[in-house]
Amino acid sequence: MESAGLWMLLAVAVTLLATGLPAFAVLMGVSAVFATVGVLLGGIEYPLLTALPGRIIGLLETDLLQALPLYVFMGALLNRLPLADRLFRCGVALGRRSGGAPALATLGLGALLAPMNGSVGASVAMLSRSVAPKLAARGMPAAESTALVCVASTLGVVIPPSLVLILLGDAMMRAHTEATNVTKEMVRIVNTQDIFRGALVPAAIFLALCLLVAWFLGRQTPARGPAERPAAIEWVTAAIAAVFVVGLLAGVAAGYFYAVEAAAMGGTALLLFGWASGGLRAGVFSHVLRDTMAVTGALFALFVAATTFTLVFRTFGTDRLLDAWVKLVPGGATGAAITVLVVFGLSAFVLDAFEIVFVIVPIVMPSILTRAPDAVWISVLALLALQASFLVPPSGYAVMMARSAMAQKTAIRPLARALAPYIGAQLVVLALVVTMPWLAHLAQPKGFDAPLNEKVDDETARKRFNDMLKLPPPE
Repeated sequence: MESAGLWMLLAVAVTLLATGLPAFAVLMGVSAVFATVGVLLGGIEYPLLTALPGRIIGLLETDLLQALPLYVFMGALLNRLPLADRLFRCGVALGRRSGGAPALATLGLGALLAPMNGSVGASVAMLSRSVAPKLAARGMPAAESTALVCVASTLGVVIPPSLVLILLGDAMMRAHTEATNVTKEMVRIVNTQDIFRGALVPAAIFLALCLLVAWFLGRQTPARGPAERPAAIEWVTAAIAAVFVVGLLAGVAAGYFYAVEAAAMGGTALLLFGWASGGLRAGVFSHVLRDTMAVTGALFALFVAATTFTLVFRTFGTDRLLDAWVKLVPGGATGAAITVLVVFGLSAFVLDAFEIVFVIVPIVMPSILTRAPDAVWISVLALLALQASFLVPPSGYAVMMARSAMAQKTAIRPLARALAPYIGAQLVVLALVVTMPWLAHLAQPKGFDAPLNEKVDDETARKRFNDMLKLPPPE
């Protein structure tokens, strides 16, 4: 019954598309049905399923998950406070001599705030509420403004320390550990900080290309509308916010403090800004807390459901089937990398980023990393593939969210034309990273790439580990 896990994936995809039910409910329901059938038919031994409670408790004890509600809290605050509006107005005023100032300001706003928003959906909601009306007031066509909102909202997928990056880092660490247990190679296990640094250079290249595209298009069709004249307090707020956010992101990427600390500092700063500016009056704060609890609860429910799904999937032995298929892929590490792009690209048409991290990564990545041991490179490719697939119309996640959230509705064909230059820029970055893996290591500390390819048996590995734990002799 090794193929049963593949039928589970198909059942999840069909049920999600046909019913519109929450992903955690679909994952849990499909897992329960297949587990019951597997036990009744003798394809699953029931004692294996009793490992589920301990597995869930062990995963939920991860300290990194403390950042999840904090990032959701920041996203809820950004969606309610006027900070994005002030940053946009000041950005347009700074580039008033350029016809593409509104587009450049939108992308800059996405680069600043999308990593703090928690999810692509939260970024789309914030930008469609605060920026899209101003783009329309300047005469920008609905297709172009929607494309800008889509691109800016997905920047949080690749710019650290976004929530997607944090969760992917934790999932990749587990997958890399499983892969090294199979290959018996003495390698450094990847962590979240490694993936943060690995994503920096590709994200910077993509952002630079997007800004170049926006500037070029703005010169051809300059936006109209009144000139922005921000008040002095808006300039002060924008300057402080920009310096604080850039410092926060740089501090996390450089390793000066952890992502959980950054999320706590960001949430505290936004809370103080909301109280000082009066943006949290009239029950707004209670709505922020309610939104935070609802989204956090849904994410933890998804986490538990995905853990249940992957346990049943592996109990059927489908992971061994996938591992055998991965070994048949030609091209060595490059072939494995292209497999990652294809799998993540197809998955993003049905699942959002969190569902892919929780479900697809634990299933696919251990086998991939046995062929391509550069976990940082594979992680960066996975992020870029996610971002690219979110922008592909008509079913890209950011495209669907933006079309439903924007007041000005746009057809698919003009939206596809408006998105084409940005998708082209994304494909350029993907091609560069696939062909030049060292781009994912430019920001890593010295000595990170030191090869440790020696294969050892279990007894030798255990002895070396015990030797590392020994205390130095007394002086």
